[in-house]
Amino acid sequence: MFNGLLRFPPGSADPDDLEPDLAESWTSSADGTEWVFKLREGVRFHGDWGELTAEDVVYSLNRARDPERSTFAAAYSAFNTIEAVDDMTVRIVLDHPVPGFLGLLANYHGGNIVSRAAAEAAGADFARHPVGTGPFQFVEYVTQQHVIFEKHADYFRGTPRIDRIEYRFIPSEASRELAFTSGELDLSWGRREQRWIDRWTSQDGANVDVFLPGEFRTLHLNTTMEPLTDHRVREAVARAINVDEIVAFVGADVSPRGCSIIPPGYLGEDCSSWDYDYDPDAARALLAEAGYPNGVTIKSVVSSSNAQLPIMEVIQAQLAASGITLEMQVVDHPTYQDLSRRDLSGLIFYGAARFPIASTYLNEFYHSSAIVGTPTAITNFSHCAVADEQIERAQVETDPARQLELWAEAQRLIHAEICSVPLFDLRQVWLRSDRLDYGYTLEGALNLVPPITELTELKSE
Repeated sequence: MFNGLLRFPPGSADPDDLEPDLAESWTSSADGTEWVFKLREGVRFHGDWGELTAEDVVYSLNRARDPERSTFAAAYSAFNTIEAVDDMTVRIVLDHPVPGFLGLLANYHGGNIVSRAAAEAAGADFARHPVGTGPFQFVEYVTQQHVIFEKHADYFRGTPRIDRIEYRFIPSEASRELAFTSGELDLSWGRREQRWIDRWTSQDGANVDVFLPGEFRTLHLNTTMEPLTDHRVREAVARAINVDEIVAFVGADVSPRGCSIIPPGYLGEDCSSWDYDYDPDAARALLAEAGYPNGVTIKSVVSSSNAQLPIMEVIQAQLAASGITLEMQVVDHPTYQDLSRRDLSGLIFYGAARFPIASTYLNEFYHSSAIVGTPTAITNFSHCAVADEQIERAQVETDPARQLELWAEAQRLIHAEICSVPLFDLRQVWLRSDRLDYGYTLEGALNLVPPITELTELKSE
């Protein structure tokens, strides 16, 4: 439905590929704190909401940085002013240079541009009546049933080849697969396990798409909850987990192993300081040293989703082998999110994909402002406050080499504290029928879903 000032080309999640979208061109000051964007002429919003102007961009980005209206506000905290120079020119002034700044203006998270007039007319109901400039426009949403879109005939890149999209909510994996097999679905979320991929790859009429980015799976440790307040217990947990066994269970094609609390491939990832190899004997010795010769019990809220529960069952068995009993409270995913935000879990298994630069992960998971229950928390899964200085200094550092050093130092401190245990990067898996042609080569999609664009089409039978 939406465009950004820039975009990741369909099929790419690589920041080096960012290209103009609603902005035709841009310039920046030598110090990277002032940016001026020239907008594309004649871009029309959906329905009767007119043409895009600089005021729509200003409104959208101010909305993105407002903590009352945006879960992504922390990423835009360095935006000092956003102003319309004229109808087709936007100036952004930053408090300091921002790593990955252009990614914040792309068609991802807070970078989506909406119609100011439509948003102000709808008020709090705008989420149910969204208006953008993208190739498809919103038609209908029925809770827990479907969302319907129709083509935006005036889309500036051309009229879409598909007339209508119906996104269906089908929680049951078996029901999704049956609907796909019967031809009811052309595209479906897949199961991110090698056995599932191998099974469907052999089916006639089916294509399995595995693509980037992965959602980095991490086990966050609640350092404020007994017995995890003791560093030796946290180290015992880290040494009791066999990540290689987990990767083998999920499948190496879809779950490359991590080596840091920063996901694989992110700018700033440093693998030099995570030093807690699988060693169940050492884990038991650490527990005994901490005063738990008979082991410990840790409570964890776990989502029933197939992307989480099977992995946590493997981890539960691994921990048990080292004398750590994991009591799992298995709930549906919304309840898991809610209980996690109430700080009721000792271990939190979570997966996320972010703009691939270390600062996004460090700020959202490992800065003290992200600790569960704080007003500034974005993700609500971590309890870490040992690297604030390094994270903040890296955020404003203009020397790339020094910035990498600061990110590496932050990772060393976080690893030493054992705020979490890095596991693996779980890639995206979708099931596509032979009829559906994306219109591009799918290598990545930062929004984690294959983009349906004006070039996507359904082949005739």
